[in-house]
Parts: sequence; C-alpha cells; structure tokens
Amino acid sequence: MKRRDFIKSTAAAAVAATGLGLAGKEARAQEVTLRLHQFLPEQANVPQHILFPWAEKIAADSGGRIKVEIYSAMSLGGTPPQLIDQAVDGVVDIVWTLPGYTPGRFPRVEAFELPFTMTNSEATSRAYWELFEAEMKDKDFAGIKILGTWVHGPGVIHAKGDGIRTLEDMKGKKVRGPTRVINALLAEMGSEPIGMPVPAIPEALSKGVIDGTVIPWEVTPSLKIAELVRNHTEFSGDHALYTSTFVLAMNQGRYDALPNDLKKVIDDNTGLEFSAFAGKTMGEDDAPGRKIAADAGNNIITLDQAEVDRWKAASAPVAENWYKEMEAKGIDGKALYARVQELIANHTK
Repeated sequence: MKRRDFIKSTAAAAVAATGLGLAGKEARAQEVTLRLHQFLPEQANVPQHILFPWAEKIAADSGGRIKVEIYSAMSLGGTPPQLIDQAVDGVVDIVWTLPGYTPGRFPRVEAFELPFTMTNSEATSRAYWELFEAEMKDKDFAGIKILGTWVHGPGVIHAKGDGIRTLEDMKGKKVRGPTRVINALLAEMGSEPIGMPVPAIPEALSKGVIDGTVIPWEVTPSLKIAELVRNHTEFSGDHALYTSTFVLAMNQGRYDALPNDLKKVIDDNTGLEFSAFAGKTMGEDDAPGRKIAADAGNNIITLDQAEVDRWKAASAPVAENWYKEMEAKGIDGKALYARVQELIANHTK
C-alpha cells in the first residue's frame, strides 16, 4: 500500500464517518480512547507518516468510536526499553518500540538483524510478519497483541573525523548500536559498541561519548545527524549491513475487552499489509534524510563490492555465535535463519 493511497483512503473514510455521525447524531459517539506511547519526537517520520495516519484511519473506520492518542518522545514517562512492559502491564494501551531494546527477550526476532540479511524494508517487513505468525506469536510474544512488525531501510554508519572508508577504519571507534545483535556486529568490525536508544544519540555525539552511530537515513533529520557528523558510509550490493526490527504492540486485555465490531476495525488495519506499508514508508523516508546530508556538503561514502565482501567475511562469526546462543535456548537458529532468508527472497523483487 502506497503512503498516498493509505492517506487517501483515510480521508475518504473520514468523510464517510462524518456523514454517519451527522445522520446518527450521538449514536456513534466515541466509545474508546487508546493511548499510544512511542520514543521519537512528534515531528519524526514514523509518527508523522505511519502512526498518525494509522490513528486517523482507525478513527475513521470506527465512525469516531475509537480515538488513538499518540504520546511522543516518552512523554508519559519511563525509558524506551520500558515501553514493551508498559504495554504488557497496561500502563498504556499501545506502544511502538524495538524488541531489541530488551536484549534476549525476543530471540527469534534477532534473525532479521543478522548482518547482510535485509534486502529492502518492504520485503523484509512482509517476511517478518509471516515469521511472526508462524514462529513468534505464541512463543516470543505470548500474551501481547502484536499489531504490526516491520524494519527500517538499510543501516548506515554516520561518523565523525575522516569517516569509515575501510574495515580498518572501524578499529577502536566508539559506535552506538541499537540492539545486542548489531552491537555484536560492531564488535566483530573492531569497534567499541555502545548500546543506547535513538533519542540519546545527539547528546552522545555532541559530548564525544561516541564517535559515530548506525541508524538509517530516515531518522537522521529529526536527530540533526547531518549537523553533528560529516561522514556517512553506505554499502553497495543487494543486502544491507543491518536493519532493526520494530513492533506495534497492544495490551492483550485492552484488545480483548473491545466489542467485536471494534476488534474488527483494529484487525482490518493491522497485520501483513499494515506491516508492509510501515516498512515501505520507512524505506521511502530515507531519501529526504540523505538529501539533507548531501546538500550540507557532507561526505557520502559508498563502499564498493570488494570492500563489502571483506565486511561480510569479518561479520560471519556474528551468525555462528547467534546459532549457538539459540541452541542453548532450545531454538534451531540455523533453520530459523534459513527460513528468514527464504521468506525475504520470496518477497524481494
């Protein structure tokens, strides 16, 4: 689903819902308010292009009976790693977060974060939802109502100094990573990985706590990354260095308490196609962030295939170590990862 089509259908549904409201007067009055908590500033791409349009669509399709209130930048309190438990415990109704912010808790999700796995964000998000339904729904996420699963576009290295042009340039650099798998990748590359949520990146860069960070282009404008570093390293080839996984998660009891017709509104606007829409949207939002850096005169470094092959070889232990960790948890990591690769290939055009 293209973003413009999603928003267009939202607008059309809103007009229809308004008509229903006028015809039925108070009969279709708002009945449910759902609080959605997330960690990015309100003006960032994900809230503006995914979460707010989704909330508007829910309101329209429910005839105004469901209102989704979005609270940005952790405005309801807590830290990003606490978001998933805020949904589980019913502190809020819905959260958007990274499973990887709680290391080791959702092990099967990590297969999508292994190095050089992701092809594009839409295809990988479709694969992620399919594997969620087959392998994660009743295991990793038992007791949580998952509404969407998606990934961002290709991960990029943003660095101070002379930037990252070869594998050797990573040696000794303090680089922020989002999850334990990606931090393991950074360690294999010779850097000193420092885990932290996205909102902490600008201050860490400005104070010299880190020399660089891995994030997609999409989120760089809201963090003003192009002003904080002058070098950005991309990877050529069909597979990205890495991606991160996200979930839109709802308190199970809150969902269960909805009347059936409102459950249907939620169900009709979540799942595979919503996940694909969200992943595709994040991928499309990379271009404006990249343009900001280019217009600022920053160095955009693209590693050629020969150099990328060196990084692939150096990253191989990350997957091997992950297989061993999964085996200790009673999970066949190799088989799971093979399934991930198969599903992504099926959706990659």
